[in-house]
Amino acid sequence: MSQWSYLLKNSGIWEGSFTQFSPDGVLVKNTPTQVTLEGLNNDKTIRLTVDRLDSGTPPHINEFTALNRNIFLFEEGHFAKGSQQFSPFSIFGAEYGFLGFDRRLRMVQLFDKESNLEQVTLIREFRSNGNGVDREHLTIEQLEGQWQGEAFTLYPDWRNSEPYATNLTIKKEGNKIIQQIKTPELKINSEGIIDGNKITFSQNNQDIRVLLLPDGASSTTPLKIEHRQRFFVECGWLIEPNIRLRLIRQYDDTGAWINVTLIKEKKSSLR
Repeated sequence: MSQWSYLLKNSGIWEGSFTQFSPDGVLVKNTPTQVTLEGLNNDKTIRLTVDRLDSGTPPHINEFTALNRNIFLFEEGHFAKGSQQFSPFSIFGAEYGFLGFDRRLRMVQLFDKESNLEQVTLIREFRSNGNGVDREHLTIEQLEGQWQGEAFTLYPDWRNSEPYATNLTIKKEGNKIIQQIKTPELKINSEGIIDGNKITFSQNNQDIRVLLLPDGASSTTPLKIEHRQRFFVECGWLIEPNIRLRLIRQYDDTGAWINVTLIKEKKSSLR
């Protein structure tokens, strides 16, 4: 199957909202929306209609017959898109989409021209006349435990990895989070400070901000992208109490986008 066919899995009428949060996880604005994605001309054309219902402006309509290289999709219809190159003094951003259970969860992370995290927009969508349900606000208690996962990585030249195993352990100690990540190629231990619905990790002279958001969502980004330093941005979605999806975009020390990884993980032990 093709990237185009994976995008068509997102076809439908999606009713939801765009909810903006500050870098500190404070709700700034909520806008009800209706998004329609449909195939035309025997699915050779895709039309995307975005209607911000209380804005007083007409719907935004975009038709296209090919995908640009900023978006990469996975077989289930999940996707990640964003800037292919980070550079100082320019706006930088990433968007993610998860699909399943008559639901879509999307997220946009934007950085300003000074490379500071400016805002995170959470997009919660329900298929029209479907059976999708809203999930509860993500909590640290839901994340605590050991997560066994399977990861799959796509590269800019369209290569893909074989699936590989991941292991994530999260433990709360007072106002701290102790986290250990293992894959066949790396092992990372980190410690974060909890403050309300945000967690801040400081590593490699970089502050990483995790926001725990409604609908089981999480956003992970640097608070400021440092020039000539590797970094990643991530979106997570807890779809069941013991099942979580994560999408991760990685950039090298030149600011070039190097891959996107989808992780499906299951909690093998509870708190």
